Amino acid sequence: MKNKKTGHGKKTVSEFYKRFKKQMVNMHTENRALSIACGATGVFLLIFLFSAYDFFTKTFSTFFVAMAGIYVLELLYLLFVMKKVQKEIVNGGIKKGTRYLGIPMLLFLVSGNFMAFAAGGIMLKKDPTIEYQLCVYMIMTNLACALVSCLNLFKEYVAGTFFLGLGLLAALTVFYIVATVFVWRGITQKDIDKKLIWLSVPLAASVVSGNIFALALALIIFRRCRQENKDVSIKWVDIVRRLFKNQMAVAGAFIVVFLIAMSVWSSLTFEDYVIFDNDYYNLLVKPCLRYPFGTDEFGRCVFSRIIYGARISLLIGIASITYPIFIGGALGALAGYYGGKLDDAIMRVMDVIYAIPGVLLSMVIIASFGATVPNLIIALGVGRIASYARVTRATVLNMANAEFVEAAKACGANDTVIIFKHIILNSLSPIIVNATIGIGGVVLSTSSLSYLGIGIPSHIPEWGNVLRAGSTYLETQPYLAIFPGIAIIVLVLAFNFFGDGVRDALDPKLK
Repeated sequence: MKNKKTGHGKKTVSEFYKRFKKQMVNMHTENRALSIACGATGVFLLIFLFSAYDFFTKTFSTFFVAMAGIYVLELLYLLFVMKKVQKEIVNGGIKKGTRYLGIPMLLFLVSGNFMAFAAGGIMLKKDPTIEYQLCVYMIMTNLACALVSCLNLFKEYVAGTFFLGLGLLAALTVFYIVATVFVWRGITQKDIDKKLIWLSVPLAASVVSGNIFALALALIIFRRCRQENKDVSIKWVDIVRRLFKNQMAVAGAFIVVFLIAMSVWSSLTFEDYVIFDNDYYNLLVKPCLRYPFGTDEFGRCVFSRIIYGARISLLIGIASITYPIFIGGALGALAGYYGGKLDDAIMRVMDVIYAIPGVLLSMVIIASFGATVPNLIIALGVGRIASYARVTRATVLNMANAEFVEAAKACGANDTVIIFKHIILNSLSPIIVNATIGIGGVVLSTSSLSYLGIGIPSHIPEWGNVLRAGSTYLETQPYLAIFPGIAIIVLVLAFNFFGDGVRDALDPKLK
Protein backbone atom coordinates (compact mmCIF):
# COMPACT_ATOMS: atom_id res chain seq x y z
CA MET A 1 0.00 0.00 0.00
CA LYS A 2 2.84 2.36 0.82
CA ASN A 3 4.52 1.66 -2.51
CA LYS A 4 1.25 2.31 -4.35
CA LYS A 5 0.90 5.73 -2.70
CA THR A 6 4.49 6.57 -3.48
CA GLY A 7 3.98 5.56 -7.12
CA HIS A 8 0.81 7.61 -7.34
CA GLY A 9 2.61 10.61 -5.86
CA LYS A 10 5.46 10.31 -8.36
CA LYS A 11 2.93 10.10 -11.20
CA THR A 12 1.16 13.25 -9.97
CA VAL A 13 4.45 15.13 -9.73
CA SER A 14 5.42 13.96 -13.22
CA GLU A 15 2.11 15.12 -14.72
CA PHE A 16 2.41 18.47 -12.94
CA TYR A 17 5.95 18.90 -14.27
CA LYS A 18 4.78 18.12 -17.82
CA ARG A 19 1.97 20.67 -17.60
CA PHE A 20 4.37 23.23 -16.16
CA LYS A 21 6.86 22.69 -19.00
CA LYS A 22 4.11 22.94 -21.59
CA GLN A 23 2.79 26.16 -20.07
CA MET A 24 6.30 27.62 -19.86
CA VAL A 25 6.99 26.77 -23.52
CA ASN A 26 3.68 28.24 -24.70
CA MET A 27 4.42 31.53 -22.96
CA HIS A 28 7.29 32.27 -25.36
CA THR A 29 6.50 34.25 -28.50
CA GLU A 30 9.14 32.35 -30.47
CA ASN A 31 7.46 28.98 -29.86
CA ARG A 32 4.02 30.32 -30.75
CA ALA A 33 5.37 31.80 -33.99
CA LEU A 34 7.09 28.54 -34.92
CA SER A 35 3.93 26.55 -34.16
CA ILE A 36 1.77 28.64 -36.51
CA ALA A 37 4.54 28.52 -39.13
CA CYS A 38 4.58 24.70 -38.98
CA GLY A 39 0.79 24.59 -39.25
CA ALA A 40 0.65 26.98 -42.21
CA THR A 41 3.46 25.11 -43.98
CA GLY A 42 1.61 21.83 -43.47
CA VAL A 43 -1.61 23.27 -44.93
CA PHE A 44 0.17 24.59 -48.03
CA LEU A 45 1.96 21.26 -48.41
CA LEU A 46 -1.38 19.43 -48.51
CA ILE A 47 -2.72 21.90 -51.09
CA PHE A 48 0.32 21.39 -53.32
CA LEU A 49 0.11 17.61 -52.97
CA PHE A 50 -3.58 17.67 -53.88
CA SER A 51 -2.89 19.91 -56.90
CA ALA A 52 0.12 17.90 -58.08
CA TYR A 53 -1.98 15.17 -59.69
CA ASP A 54 -4.61 15.78 -62.38
CA PHE A 55 -7.30 13.13 -61.89
CA PHE A 56 -8.76 13.71 -65.36
CA THR A 57 -5.60 13.57 -67.48
CA LYS A 58 -3.86 11.30 -64.93
CA THR A 59 -0.65 13.30 -65.10
CA PHE A 60 1.53 15.06 -62.57
CA SER A 61 2.20 18.80 -62.55
CA THR A 62 5.93 19.48 -62.39
CA PHE A 63 5.39 22.87 -60.77
CA PHE A 64 3.22 21.60 -57.91
CA VAL A 65 5.44 18.55 -57.34
CA ALA A 66 8.45 20.86 -57.03
CA MET A 67 6.59 23.18 -54.64
CA ALA A 68 5.50 20.19 -52.53
CA GLY A 69 9.13 19.04 -52.30
CA ILE A 70 10.26 22.52 -51.24
CA TYR A 71 7.59 22.71 -48.55
CA VAL A 72 8.50 19.26 -47.22
CA LEU A 73 12.06 20.46 -46.65
CA GLU A 74 10.83 23.69 -45.08
CA LEU A 75 8.45 21.83 -42.76
CA LEU A 76 11.21 19.47 -41.61
CA TYR A 77 13.50 22.42 -40.89
CA LEU A 78 10.78 24.26 -38.96
CA LEU A 79 10.00 21.16 -36.88
CA PHE A 80 13.70 20.72 -36.09
CA VAL A 81 14.06 24.35 -34.98
CA MET A 82 10.83 24.24 -32.95
CA LYS A 83 11.90 21.11 -31.05
CA LYS A 84 15.29 22.67 -30.35
CA VAL A 85 13.71 25.92 -29.14
CA GLN A 86 11.27 24.07 -26.87
CA LYS A 87 14.10 22.04 -25.33
CA GLU A 88 16.20 25.14 -24.66
CA ILE A 89 13.25 27.05 -23.16
CA VAL A 90 12.78 24.28 -20.60
CA ASN A 91 16.51 24.27 -19.84
CA GLY A 92 16.73 27.98 -19.14
CA GLY A 93 16.34 29.97 -22.36
CA ILE A 94 16.97 30.09 -26.09
CA LYS A 95 20.67 30.21 -26.94
CA LYS A 96 22.13 32.87 -29.20
CA GLY A 97 23.28 30.31 -31.75
CA THR A 98 19.79 28.86 -31.98
CA ARG A 99 18.35 32.28 -32.72
CA TYR A 100 20.54 32.46 -35.82
CA LEU A 101 18.59 29.48 -37.16
CA GLY A 102 15.85 32.00 -37.91
CA ILE A 103 17.93 33.54 -40.72
CA PRO A 104 17.25 30.72 -43.24
CA MET A 105 13.54 31.06 -42.48
CA LEU A 106 13.62 34.59 -43.90
CA LEU A 107 14.49 33.04 -47.27
CA PHE A 108 11.34 30.88 -47.13
CA LEU A 109 9.41 33.98 -48.21
CA VAL A 110 10.59 33.32 -51.79
CA SER A 111 8.40 30.19 -51.85
CA GLY A 112 5.45 32.11 -50.39
CA ASN A 113 5.88 30.77 -46.86
CA PHE A 114 5.03 34.02 -45.07
CA MET A 115 4.46 32.58 -41.60
CA ALA A 116 7.94 31.00 -41.65
CA PHE A 117 9.39 34.43 -42.48
CA ALA A 118 7.56 35.93 -39.48
CA ALA A 119 8.80 33.15 -37.19
CA GLY A 120 12.37 33.65 -38.40
CA GLY A 121 12.22 37.39 -37.85
CA ILE A 122 10.80 37.01 -34.34
CA MET A 123 13.45 34.41 -33.42
CA LEU A 124 16.30 36.80 -34.18
CA LYS A 125 15.54 39.10 -31.24
CA LYS A 126 15.60 38.11 -27.59
CA ASP A 127 12.38 39.02 -25.77
CA PRO A 128 10.71 40.56 -28.88
CA THR A 129 8.60 43.60 -28.08
CA ILE A 130 5.22 44.30 -29.64
CA GLU A 131 6.87 47.09 -31.66
CA TYR A 132 9.45 44.69 -33.09
CA GLN A 133 6.77 42.12 -33.96
CA LEU A 134 4.82 44.80 -35.80
CA CYS A 135 8.00 45.67 -37.72
CA VAL A 136 8.37 42.04 -38.83
CA TYR A 137 4.79 41.83 -40.10
CA MET A 138 5.07 45.30 -41.63
CA ILE A 139 8.12 44.29 -43.69
CA MET A 140 6.61 40.90 -44.51
CA THR A 141 3.47 42.53 -45.93
CA ASN A 142 5.51 44.68 -48.31
CA LEU A 143 7.72 41.78 -49.39
CA ALA A 144 4.65 39.62 -50.00
CA CYS A 145 3.13 42.36 -52.20
CA ALA A 146 6.41 42.64 -54.12
CA LEU A 147 6.61 38.87 -54.57
CA VAL A 148 3.05 38.63 -55.89
CA SER A 149 3.57 41.63 -58.17
CA CYS A 150 6.76 40.10 -59.64
CA LEU A 151 4.73 37.18 -60.99
CA ASN A 152 3.62 39.59 -63.71
CA LEU A 153 7.16 39.48 -65.13
CA PHE A 154 6.36 36.07 -66.61
CA LYS A 155 3.60 37.57 -68.76
CA GLU A 156 4.16 38.93 -72.27
CA TYR A 157 4.20 42.50 -71.03
CA VAL A 158 3.62 44.35 -67.78
CA ALA A 159 1.63 47.42 -66.85
CA GLY A 160 3.07 50.80 -67.80
CA THR A 161 3.32 51.71 -64.12
CA PHE A 162 4.74 48.33 -63.05
CA PHE A 163 8.34 49.44 -62.45
CA LEU A 164 7.17 52.68 -60.82
CA GLY A 165 5.00 50.73 -58.38
CA LEU A 166 7.73 48.18 -57.71
CA GLY A 167 10.28 50.96 -57.12
CA LEU A 168 8.00 52.75 -54.65
CA LEU A 169 7.33 49.46 -52.90
CA ALA A 170 11.06 48.73 -52.66
CA ALA A 171 11.81 52.22 -51.30
CA LEU A 172 9.08 51.89 -48.68
CA THR A 173 10.39 48.47 -47.67
CA VAL A 174 13.91 49.89 -47.20
CA PHE A 175 12.44 52.58 -44.94
CA TYR A 176 10.63 49.91 -42.92
CA ILE A 177 13.90 47.99 -42.49
CA VAL A 178 15.63 51.17 -41.27
CA ALA A 179 12.74 51.78 -38.86
CA THR A 180 13.12 48.21 -37.59
CA VAL A 181 16.78 48.88 -36.77
CA PHE A 182 15.78 51.93 -34.70
CA VAL A 183 13.07 49.90 -32.95
CA TRP A 184 15.57 47.08 -32.25
CA ARG A 185 18.01 49.48 -30.60
CA GLY A 186 15.72 51.97 -28.90
CA ILE A 187 12.74 50.03 -27.55
CA THR A 188 12.49 47.43 -24.80
CA GLN A 189 9.51 46.01 -22.92
CA LYS A 190 9.76 48.69 -20.20
CA ASP A 191 11.61 51.56 -21.83
CA ILE A 192 11.63 53.57 -25.06
CA ASP A 193 13.93 56.22 -26.49
CA LYS A 194 11.76 59.34 -26.65
CA LYS A 195 13.75 60.57 -29.65
CA LEU A 196 11.97 57.91 -31.71
CA ILE A 197 8.77 59.95 -31.67
CA TRP A 198 9.78 61.40 -35.06
CA LEU A 199 9.50 57.89 -36.51
CA SER A 200 5.75 57.81 -35.90
CA VAL A 201 5.07 60.52 -38.51
CA PRO A 202 6.43 58.80 -41.66
CA LEU A 203 5.14 55.44 -40.44
CA ALA A 204 1.63 56.85 -40.05
CA ALA A 205 1.87 58.52 -43.47
CA SER A 206 2.83 55.22 -45.10
CA VAL A 207 -0.62 53.81 -44.28
CA VAL A 208 -1.69 55.12 -47.71
CA SER A 209 0.03 51.98 -49.02
CA GLY A 210 -2.53 49.88 -47.13
CA ASN A 211 -0.04 48.60 -44.55
CA ILE A 212 -2.11 48.84 -41.36
CA PHE A 213 0.76 47.35 -39.32
CA ALA A 214 2.75 50.55 -39.97
CA LEU A 215 -0.10 52.67 -38.59
CA ALA A 216 -0.38 50.49 -35.48
CA LEU A 217 3.37 50.78 -34.92
CA ALA A 218 3.27 54.56 -35.35
CA LEU A 219 0.46 54.96 -32.81
CA ILE A 220 2.19 52.75 -30.23
CA ILE A 221 5.53 54.56 -30.61
CA PHE A 222 3.85 57.97 -30.36
CA ARG A 223 1.78 57.00 -27.32
CA ARG A 224 4.70 55.43 -25.45
CA CYS A 225 6.99 58.39 -26.19
CA ARG A 226 4.35 60.79 -24.88
CA GLN A 227 3.81 58.69 -21.76
CA GLU A 228 5.85 60.41 -19.06
CA ASN A 229 5.59 57.56 -16.56
CA LYS A 230 6.76 54.48 -18.44
CA ASP A 231 5.48 52.16 -15.71
CA VAL A 232 1.88 53.24 -16.27
CA SER A 233 -0.05 50.78 -18.41
CA ILE A 234 -1.54 52.02 -21.68
CA LYS A 235 -4.80 50.14 -22.05
CA TRP A 236 -5.05 49.79 -25.82
CA VAL A 237 -1.35 48.98 -26.16
CA ASP A 238 -1.85 46.16 -23.65
CA ILE A 239 -4.77 44.96 -25.78
CA VAL A 240 -2.50 44.81 -28.85
CA ARG A 241 0.09 42.87 -26.83
CA ARG A 242 -2.53 40.34 -25.77
CA LEU A 243 -3.79 40.11 -29.34
CA PHE A 244 -0.30 39.22 -30.63
CA LYS A 245 -0.12 36.36 -28.13
CA ASN A 246 -2.80 34.67 -30.24
CA GLN A 247 -0.90 33.59 -33.35
CA MET A 248 -4.05 32.52 -35.22
CA ALA A 249 -5.45 36.03 -34.75
CA VAL A 250 -2.15 37.52 -35.98
CA ALA A 251 -2.20 35.22 -39.02
CA GLY A 252 -5.74 36.39 -39.77
CA ALA A 253 -4.71 40.02 -39.36
CA PHE A 254 -1.78 39.51 -41.74
CA ILE A 255 -4.02 38.03 -44.44
CA VAL A 256 -6.43 40.97 -44.16
CA VAL A 257 -3.68 43.60 -44.15
CA PHE A 258 -1.88 41.87 -47.03
CA LEU A 259 -5.04 41.90 -49.16
CA ILE A 260 -5.63 45.57 -48.35
CA ALA A 261 -2.04 46.46 -49.28
CA MET A 262 -2.17 44.26 -52.38
CA SER A 263 -5.37 46.03 -53.47
CA VAL A 264 -3.47 49.33 -53.35
CA TRP A 265 -0.28 48.18 -55.08
CA SER A 266 -2.07 46.10 -57.73
CA SER A 267 -3.46 49.30 -59.24
CA LEU A 268 0.14 50.06 -60.28
CA THR A 269 1.66 46.61 -60.82
CA PHE A 270 -1.17 44.69 -62.52
CA GLU A 271 -2.28 45.13 -66.12
CA ASP A 272 -6.03 45.61 -66.63
CA TYR A 273 -5.89 43.87 -70.03
CA VAL A 274 -5.46 40.37 -68.57
CA ILE A 275 -8.25 41.07 -66.08
CA PHE A 276 -11.02 42.42 -68.32
CA ASP A 277 -10.18 41.83 -72.00
CA ASN A 278 -10.71 38.59 -73.87
CA ASP A 279 -7.66 36.69 -75.17
CA TYR A 280 -8.79 33.89 -77.44
CA TYR A 281 -5.22 32.64 -77.93
CA ASN A 282 -5.01 31.63 -74.24
CA LEU A 283 -8.32 29.95 -73.50
CA LEU A 284 -8.45 27.63 -70.48
CA VAL A 285 -4.70 27.54 -69.93
CA LYS A 286 -3.65 25.37 -66.99
CA PRO A 287 -1.88 26.93 -63.96
CA CYS A 288 1.70 27.94 -64.74
CA LEU A 289 4.14 30.72 -63.87
CA ARG A 290 2.61 32.96 -66.51
CA TYR A 291 -0.92 32.31 -65.28
CA PRO A 292 -0.61 30.99 -61.68
CA PHE A 293 -4.31 30.09 -61.45
CA GLY A 294 -4.83 29.43 -65.16
CA THR A 295 -7.14 31.31 -67.54
CA ASP A 296 -10.92 31.22 -67.89
CA GLU A 297 -13.10 30.54 -70.92
CA PHE A 298 -12.32 34.02 -72.29
CA GLY A 299 -8.55 33.78 -71.81
CA ARG A 300 -8.49 36.12 -68.79
CA CYS A 301 -5.95 35.54 -66.00
CA VAL A 302 -7.83 34.07 -63.01
CA PHE A 303 -5.03 35.03 -60.60
CA SER A 304 -5.17 38.69 -61.65
CA ARG A 305 -8.97 38.66 -61.43
CA ILE A 306 -8.84 37.30 -57.88
CA ILE A 307 -6.30 40.00 -56.87
CA TYR A 308 -8.55 42.67 -58.41
CA GLY A 309 -11.65 41.16 -56.79
CA ALA A 310 -10.08 41.46 -53.33
CA ARG A 311 -10.53 45.24 -53.35
CA ILE A 312 -14.23 44.83 -54.17
CA SER A 313 -14.85 42.25 -51.45
CA LEU A 314 -12.96 44.27 -48.83
CA LEU A 315 -14.66 47.53 -49.82
CA ILE A 316 -18.13 46.04 -49.60
CA GLY A 317 -17.31 44.13 -46.39
CA ILE A 318 -15.89 47.11 -44.51
CA ALA A 319 -18.44 49.64 -45.82
CA SER A 320 -21.39 47.34 -45.10
CA ILE A 321 -20.30 47.08 -41.47
CA THR A 322 -19.25 50.70 -40.87
CA TYR A 323 -22.52 52.56 -41.36
CA PRO A 324 -24.65 50.01 -39.44
CA ILE A 325 -22.28 50.49 -36.48
CA PHE A 326 -22.95 54.23 -36.39
CA ILE A 327 -26.69 54.05 -37.07
CA GLY A 328 -27.41 50.97 -34.95
CA GLY A 329 -25.05 52.12 -32.20
CA ALA A 330 -26.69 55.55 -31.97
CA LEU A 331 -30.21 54.08 -31.93
CA GLY A 332 -29.28 51.46 -29.35
CA ALA A 333 -27.62 54.06 -27.13
CA LEU A 334 -30.68 56.33 -27.21
CA ALA A 335 -33.01 53.41 -26.50
CA GLY A 336 -30.92 52.12 -23.61
CA TYR A 337 -30.25 55.52 -22.01
CA TYR A 338 -33.73 57.08 -22.17
CA GLY A 339 -35.86 53.92 -22.06
CA GLY A 340 -39.65 54.22 -21.92
CA LYS A 341 -41.64 54.86 -25.09
CA LEU A 342 -38.55 55.82 -27.10
CA ASP A 343 -36.98 52.48 -26.22
CA ASP A 344 -40.15 50.60 -27.21
CA ALA A 345 -40.48 52.45 -30.52
CA ILE A 346 -36.85 51.98 -31.58
CA MET A 347 -36.58 48.35 -30.54
CA ARG A 348 -39.87 47.31 -32.17
CA VAL A 349 -38.59 48.71 -35.47
CA MET A 350 -35.32 46.83 -34.91
CA ASP A 351 -37.30 43.64 -34.22
CA VAL A 352 -39.08 43.99 -37.56
CA ILE A 353 -35.75 44.42 -39.39
CA TYR A 354 -34.22 41.55 -37.45
CA ALA A 355 -37.13 39.25 -38.34
CA ILE A 356 -36.49 39.61 -42.10
CA PRO A 357 -33.85 37.16 -43.41
CA GLY A 358 -30.74 39.10 -44.42
CA VAL A 359 -30.33 37.43 -47.82
CA LEU A 360 -34.01 37.97 -48.66
CA LEU A 361 -33.81 41.64 -47.67
CA SER A 362 -30.68 42.08 -49.78
CA MET A 363 -32.34 40.44 -52.78
CA VAL A 364 -35.39 42.72 -52.50
CA ILE A 365 -33.26 45.89 -52.29
CA ILE A 366 -31.03 44.85 -55.21
CA ALA A 367 -34.03 43.83 -57.33
CA SER A 368 -35.69 47.18 -56.62
CA PHE A 369 -32.74 49.56 -57.10
CA GLY A 370 -30.31 47.62 -59.30
CA ALA A 371 -27.16 45.56 -58.86
CA THR A 372 -24.49 48.18 -58.18
CA VAL A 373 -21.78 48.35 -55.53
CA PRO A 374 -23.45 51.19 -53.53
CA ASN A 375 -26.80 49.39 -53.60
CA LEU A 376 -25.14 46.14 -52.49
CA ILE A 377 -23.45 47.95 -49.58
CA ILE A 378 -26.83 49.35 -48.51
CA ALA A 379 -28.57 45.99 -48.97
CA LEU A 380 -26.04 44.03 -46.91
CA GLY A 381 -25.79 46.67 -44.18
CA VAL A 382 -29.46 47.47 -43.48
CA GLY A 383 -30.15 44.09 -41.92
CA ARG A 384 -27.19 44.47 -39.55
CA ILE A 385 -28.39 47.73 -38.01
CA ALA A 386 -30.70 45.81 -35.69
CA SER A 387 -27.95 43.56 -34.30
CA TYR A 388 -25.67 46.52 -33.45
CA ALA A 389 -28.62 48.38 -31.90
CA ARG A 390 -29.34 45.41 -29.64
CA VAL A 391 -25.71 44.98 -28.59
CA THR A 392 -25.30 48.70 -27.85
CA ARG A 393 -28.60 48.92 -25.96
CA ALA A 394 -27.68 46.00 -23.71
CA THR A 395 -24.30 47.56 -22.92
CA VAL A 396 -25.78 51.01 -22.27
CA LEU A 397 -28.39 49.56 -19.91
CA ASN A 398 -25.57 48.10 -17.81
CA MET A 399 -23.69 51.40 -17.72
CA ALA A 400 -26.50 53.95 -17.46
CA ASN A 401 -26.37 53.95 -13.66
CA ALA A 402 -22.61 53.54 -13.31
CA GLU A 403 -20.69 55.82 -10.96
CA PHE A 404 -18.79 57.61 -13.72
CA VAL A 405 -22.12 58.46 -15.41
CA GLU A 406 -23.49 59.87 -12.16
CA ALA A 407 -20.27 61.86 -11.73
CA ALA A 408 -20.62 63.29 -15.24
CA LYS A 409 -24.20 64.34 -14.47
CA ALA A 410 -23.08 65.97 -11.24
CA CYS A 411 -20.47 67.97 -13.18
CA GLY A 412 -23.20 69.35 -15.44
CA ALA A 413 -22.55 67.26 -18.58
CA ASN A 414 -25.54 67.09 -20.92
CA ASP A 415 -27.05 63.84 -22.21
CA THR A 416 -25.27 63.98 -25.58
CA VAL A 417 -21.84 64.20 -23.92
CA ILE A 418 -22.70 61.45 -21.46
CA ILE A 419 -23.98 59.07 -24.14
CA PHE A 420 -21.38 59.52 -26.85
CA LYS A 421 -18.30 60.50 -24.84
CA HIS A 422 -18.64 58.37 -21.73
CA ILE A 423 -21.06 55.47 -22.26
CA ILE A 424 -20.36 54.64 -25.91
CA LEU A 425 -16.58 54.87 -25.54
CA ASN A 426 -16.72 52.45 -22.61
CA SER A 427 -18.93 49.97 -24.47
CA LEU A 428 -16.98 49.59 -27.71
CA SER A 429 -15.61 46.12 -26.94
CA PRO A 430 -18.66 44.04 -28.01
CA ILE A 431 -19.22 46.32 -31.01
CA ILE A 432 -15.64 45.88 -32.24
CA VAL A 433 -15.83 42.12 -31.81
CA ASN A 434 -19.12 41.90 -33.73
CA ALA A 435 -17.70 44.12 -36.47
CA THR A 436 -14.52 42.12 -37.04
CA ILE A 437 -16.40 38.83 -37.17
CA GLY A 438 -19.26 40.36 -39.18
CA ILE A 439 -17.04 41.49 -42.06
CA GLY A 440 -16.33 37.88 -42.93
CA GLY A 441 -20.05 37.19 -43.07
CA VAL A 442 -20.60 40.17 -45.38
CA VAL A 443 -17.85 38.98 -47.73
CA LEU A 444 -19.49 35.55 -47.84
CA SER A 445 -22.91 37.10 -48.51
CA THR A 446 -21.48 39.25 -51.30
CA SER A 447 -19.94 36.25 -53.00
CA SER A 448 -23.14 34.24 -52.54
CA LEU A 449 -25.29 36.92 -54.17
CA SER A 450 -22.84 37.29 -57.05
CA TYR A 451 -22.75 33.52 -57.48
CA LEU A 452 -26.54 33.52 -57.75
CA GLY A 453 -26.33 36.26 -60.40
CA ILE A 454 -28.03 39.01 -58.38
CA GLY A 455 -25.01 40.71 -56.84
CA ILE A 456 -22.12 42.46 -58.57
CA PRO A 457 -22.56 42.57 -62.39
CA SER A 458 -21.05 39.49 -64.00
CA HIS A 459 -18.40 41.37 -66.01
CA ILE A 460 -16.78 42.69 -62.81
CA PRO A 461 -14.22 40.20 -61.36
CA GLU A 462 -15.74 39.86 -57.91
CA TRP A 463 -14.88 36.54 -56.25
CA GLY A 464 -18.43 35.23 -56.46
CA ASN A 465 -18.53 35.98 -60.19
CA VAL A 466 -15.16 34.28 -60.73
CA LEU A 467 -16.38 31.24 -58.80
CA ARG A 468 -19.63 31.17 -60.75
CA ALA A 469 -17.80 31.25 -64.09
CA GLY A 470 -15.40 28.53 -62.97
CA SER A 471 -18.10 26.20 -61.65
CA THR A 472 -19.14 25.47 -65.22
CA TYR A 473 -15.81 23.70 -65.78
CA LEU A 474 -15.65 21.68 -62.56
CA GLU A 475 -15.28 18.38 -64.43
CA THR A 476 -12.55 19.47 -66.84
CA GLN A 477 -10.78 22.50 -65.28
CA PRO A 478 -11.66 22.33 -61.56
CA TYR A 479 -8.96 24.87 -60.65
CA LEU A 480 -11.16 27.63 -62.12
CA ALA A 481 -13.56 27.14 -59.21
CA ILE A 482 -11.12 25.85 -56.57
CA PHE A 483 -8.89 28.93 -56.43
CA PRO A 484 -11.62 31.59 -56.05
CA GLY A 485 -13.36 29.29 -53.56
CA ILE A 486 -10.16 29.05 -51.51
CA ALA A 487 -9.79 32.85 -51.65
CA ILE A 488 -13.27 33.32 -50.18
CA ILE A 489 -12.67 30.70 -47.48
CA VAL A 490 -9.29 32.16 -46.49
CA LEU A 491 -10.61 35.73 -46.19
CA VAL A 492 -13.66 34.69 -44.15
CA LEU A 493 -11.50 32.54 -41.86
CA ALA A 494 -8.99 35.40 -41.51
CA PHE A 495 -11.67 37.78 -40.26
CA ASN A 496 -13.09 35.11 -37.95
CA PHE A 497 -9.68 34.32 -36.46
CA PHE A 498 -8.95 38.02 -36.04
CA GLY A 499 -12.35 38.63 -34.48
CA ASP A 500 -11.86 35.77 -32.01
CA GLY A 501 -8.46 37.19 -31.07
CA VAL A 502 -9.91 40.67 -30.54
CA ARG A 503 -12.63 39.20 -28.35
CA ASP A 504 -10.08 37.40 -26.19
CA ALA A 505 -7.83 40.47 -26.02
CA LEU A 506 -10.70 42.68 -24.88
CA ASP A 507 -11.96 40.19 -22.27
CA PRO A 508 -10.63 41.32 -18.87
CA LYS A 509 -11.06 37.78 -17.50
CA LEU A 510 -8.37 36.49 -19.91
CA LYS A 511 -5.67 39.00 -19.01
